[in-house]
Amino acid sequence: MIAFLRGVFAYKSPALVHLEAGGVGYELQISLNTYSRIEHLENGVLLTYLHIREDAHILYGFFDKTEKDLFIQLISVSGVGASTARMMFSSMKPEEIARAIRDGNTRQLESIKGIGKKSAERIILELRDKLGKTKEDSINISSNASNTLEQDALNALITLGIARPAAENAIKKVMNDGQGAEKIEDIIKKALKIL
Repeated sequence: MIAFLRGVFAYKSPALVHLEAGGVGYELQISLNTYSRIEHLENGVLLTYLHIREDAHILYGFFDKTEKDLFIQLISVSGVGASTARMMFSSMKPEEIARAIRDGNTRQLESIKGIGKKSAERIILELRDKLGKTKEDSINISSNASNTLEQDALNALITLGIARPAAENAIKKVMNDGQGAEKIEDIIKKALKIL
């Protein structure tokens, strides 16, 4: 499985990117949301998801973990394919989609091309509880590219098995108490002491 690619953006369009990594050019399908984040970058990192079908292997690229995680959740819903999920991210930001699902806002989801009333209801029914467990703050933290130290620390704590809300609160306390450090290791250690 390809988790991410780091390299030069050889070609960019609102739906497709050619990323050169290690002398190999990868074609990644992207959403308008991701394109807006990489539009002015010459090189960078995209998280990836390999979608395997009978007739094709398609690599999808995402600017951040929030979009990738929500994409995986969406395609787990019966009747929602990878193309539909990508269309959703081209119509709305990940946090807006998550909010619409949590709030049960079928009209907002129906406004997306390819999503009818039944599909919107099914998405809300199947994902509302899963997304309801995460706070809205977590979406904002995940999508904030300037907070890379905090984001990396959060990801490390979650990988260690700590619940996302508890990890976020600990990191916020570390950063707000003026105990924040320049190294990710220090942030993680101080957050673990708080937990």
